[in-house]
Amino acid sequence: MQKDSLLSVAEHAHPAAWFDAGTGIYSSPHAAVALPADPLLDLVSFIFSHCRHNDAPNTSSSSAVALLDSVSGDSINYQNLFPLVKSTASALHKLGIRHGDVVLLLLPNSIYFPVAFLAVLYSGAVVTPMNPLATVVEIEKRIADCGVRFGFASPERATALRDSPLGIPFVAVPELSSDSFLSDAFRGMIARDADSDFRPPAGIRQQDAAAIIYSSGTTGASKGAVLTHGNLIAAVELFVRFEASTYDFPPWENVYLDVLPMFHIYGLVLFAAGLLSLGSTIVVMKKFDVDEAIRAIERHGVTHFPIVPPILGPLVERAKGVCENGLKSLKQVSCGAAPLNGSTIQHFLDTFPHVDFIQGYGMTESTAVGTRGFNTQRFQKHSSVGLLAPNTEAKVVDCINGHALPPGGIGELWMRGPGTMKGYLNNPETTTETVDKDGWLRTGDIVCFDKDGYLYIFDRLKEMIKYNGFQIAPADLEAVLITHPDILDAAVTGATHKDAGEIPVAFVVRRQGSNLSEEGVIKHVAVQVAPYKKVRRVVFTEGIPRSPAGKILRRQLRNMMMFTPSPRL
Repeated sequence: MQKDSLLSVAEHAHPAAWFDAGTGIYSSPHAAVALPADPLLDLVSFIFSHCRHNDAPNTSSSSAVALLDSVSGDSINYQNLFPLVKSTASALHKLGIRHGDVVLLLLPNSIYFPVAFLAVLYSGAVVTPMNPLATVVEIEKRIADCGVRFGFASPERATALRDSPLGIPFVAVPELSSDSFLSDAFRGMIARDADSDFRPPAGIRQQDAAAIIYSSGTTGASKGAVLTHGNLIAAVELFVRFEASTYDFPPWENVYLDVLPMFHIYGLVLFAAGLLSLGSTIVVMKKFDVDEAIRAIERHGVTHFPIVPPILGPLVERAKGVCENGLKSLKQVSCGAAPLNGSTIQHFLDTFPHVDFIQGYGMTESTAVGTRGFNTQRFQKHSSVGLLAPNTEAKVVDCINGHALPPGGIGELWMRGPGTMKGYLNNPETTTETVDKDGWLRTGDIVCFDKDGYLYIFDRLKEMIKYNGFQIAPADLEAVLITHPDILDAAVTGATHKDAGEIPVAFVVRRQGSNLSEEGVIKHVAVQVAPYKKVRRVVFTEGIPRSPAGKILRRQLRNMMMFTPSPRL
């Protein structure tokens, strides 16, 4: 389904063509992509400079659907999308939001999420997206950390937060234009026809911050990765638009199903930015439901379905009964955010022989730019996360001696490219530890390149736990656990789970004489964190294994789990 000519370098060239033995640097087998040189360019202007009516002049822009709700069929056309963004940006400006101010997006997936996201950037402000299920404590911490001045939330959350002491105003954003909860405030924002000629404030530069997206980084508590307009433009070009250029069919004919959360870097870059520059139709689901996903693929002629690993198994199981006579519109399923095992991949291929399956790799800190899989008749490397993206370099560094390794060598992946973040918010020390003076991003992932330039992920140095595609920093949960009066010490690590990937397990040292139970610990954490962060299992112990310097020895914790019952969901 992809143009073989674009892969000829990787498939036929000697490794010397993309690996420099002298420096240990891997280069992308793909030709470099020219990125916009104008320093005064914002992401929104860049996206709409490629809008559908420019790329597909024979298609009526009035009937070209940009965003479509999977259940109701409510939609936003490309003709109306940019005016909605400009109107909302103008309203934010009139509310006093200025260049550099931070706006919180506490929103589930909806056809209006991209409108709010792009409007904030077009107003000159900075977005910080957050899981809409976050607790008030977590929201308070984000507001304080980022200096948030304004927020968008779902109607239910906006109502609930109105009485909380958060100190910022919230505007309710509906899921549908027909929603009875369509607030007067948001209705006024998107209906400012008189302000349809609004222009972003002068002076927005590519190097300016556009988004603060939280990641666990390589160690420790969650940190805000500051991504610039230039980072996001690079992600749109090198991840989304480049991949679309390899297809043998026009991108505006593609229909994408979105079940990925747009508050996550993977979903944000794809569905709230990149695909809109291509004129593709995005079918939006608020949350994943396998039966509804299958119905949406059939009902709307979905061609592309980006997913995370926990979705693949249920999709295969439910699709077995319909695949012979259905889902024929589906051309590609792509997977990212966490590794997949070989048996799961094979089950998918057996069930969907007509569908191209690829994996990809990226990080919040790289603005989702990293690698992308490409399969041809000669190269069916489904277990690989693909080839380096254009304009991207890498090293594989020996974890013991720090030497750069050739193809076949296994070590830590370092990456360098235009997607690399500006740094961690208010954390220069950790920024320096993660991105060195030469621009190398230390990913913490253990990898290997093969002789054809394809990358394989084996393990990771990171302490983070990946639960259903979400990142959980053990330090975040440890900070919550230690606030319980009956807990003297605590540590958290991940336990492997066949469905969820990993599950957080807490090791707890109780105060002498305490009758604190596993259920009590789980409830203590659950009321303070988002549902996906909940502790799923508790192991009571007499002490937490630590190094002489006080560092938790998580490998010993995992060894201790071998003698405890299997963790649960």
